[in-house]
Amino acid sequence: MNKTTSSIALIATVASLLFISVPLFASEMDARIEASAKQSYVFKTYLKDDNVSIQSKEGVVTLTGTVSEDSHKSLAGETVASLPGVKSVDNEVKIQGEVPDKLTDAWLITKVKSTLMFHRNVSALDTEIFVKNGIVTLRGQATTIAQKDLATEYVKDVEGVKNVINEMTVLPAEMKPARTAMDGKMDVISEKMSALGETIDDASTTALVKTTLLYHRSTSALNTTVETKDGVVRLGGEAANGTEKDLTTKLVSDVHGVKAVINNMTVKGTETKSH
Repeated sequence: MNKTTSSIALIATVASLLFISVPLFASEMDARIEASAKQSYVFKTYLKDDNVSIQSKEGVVTLTGTVSEDSHKSLAGETVASLPGVKSVDNEVKIQGEVPDKLTDAWLITKVKSTLMFHRNVSALDTEIFVKNGIVTLRGQATTIAQKDLATEYVKDVEGVKNVINEMTVLPAEMKPARTAMDGKMDVISEKMSALGETIDDASTTALVKTTLLYHRSTSALNTTVETKDGVVRLGGEAANGTEKDLTTKLVSDVHGVKAVINNMTVKGTETKSH
């Protein structure tokens, strides 16, 4: 009888400990999610002047607050969705001010600016953007002819852009910042980032890649899956053709935080042979 009573008491104790530990674990996980989001590169860099609140409950995250433009809203949602432990994201963030209608000149200015900001081999800070009737004019400074040409290529591929007039000036050699062999492939923004020793977390990299693919009309963000581990981005899904697959690799390789790209996308209409 005493043995039975002891067993029942032991079971009750274990059950009570489990009952307590499950909510405690969930609480710790939620706190970790909220802290990781706030410390992410996207929140500390792109969203630093915005007001985004993060609340996680058992991995279900709700975002509230305000941001300056719609790209910031999507960046916040994508970054949080890529964090470990997150089950779903309810993005209730509001956009301050009047949101321009899609494909208008004002809308294109924000899209072009964001597109240049996400890529490391062009400089959004040194580029002035003017749009009239869908025709984009770029002014400012480029460190090389290659950087100027790349800016034109990226902007032409933004949805709604009809043509690009690139009036950027290329800095003379004596005015260019000194660079090492490694830094030669990085723009001024990346050099400053490297000098500060700033690292980009995988969740931010994933969010930047997804948003970049969404802005370029020659790639499909909806048909592309993105996973990042230690800066190495693995792409999956389906590409319309081989050209789109190759372009996706090129665009993703130039996104901040990406160290390497493994493109496992299949090309539409092709069959994978089993061996």
